[in-house]
Amino acid sequence: MKLEEKTLDKEYVFKGRIINVRVDKVELPNKSFGTREIVEHNGGIGILPIDDENNAYLVKQWRSPYQKVITEIPAGKREGDEDPKKGGIRELKEEIGAVCDEIIPLGKIYPTPGYCGEIIYLFLARKLTFSSQNLDKDEFLNVEKIPFDKLVEKILNGEICDSKTVAAVLKADKILNKKKAKI
Repeated sequence: MKLEEKTLDKEYVFKGRIINVRVDKVELPNKSFGTREIVEHNGGIGILPIDDENNAYLVKQWRSPYQKVITEIPAGKREGDEDPKKGGIRELKEEIGAVCDEIIPLGKIYPTPGYCGEIIYLFLARKLTFSSQNLDKDEFLNVEKIPFDKLVEKILNGEICDSKTVAAVLKADKILNKKKAKI
């Protein structure tokens, strides 16, 4: 069965600083018609920092859509067509005040493909050196250091639900366990 849809028209209903929202008129595979509500987002970067003692560094910050504080990896939006790796390094410095000597790509994820075109690029940061944070003027967060094994448990038992954090931690766990097995 052919699954592709043909976009016939795009109508923007909102254009903002972080997202644009549009309603597309589409022709469906069976030749009938439908609409799609689409959120345009420039994409994001998430970086999981793990120190030499196997501690991970996460941030806790207020997330208005959920009306609560969420625990997640340092992350942010891509600036224009910024190289994702450079963006990860930037976010690491801004949010937890760290630089890394090793950065390992963890791939990309589509966090909400049903209505949003956002792509989040994920990285693992190793060999960390700490200095001071450089938060945006409207950014308020606390840094939490947690043993990596305990972080994996928190992911598996549902204490941490942020999709980019779940994906990064489970991918990193696989990579780190493979490295241990080779030693």
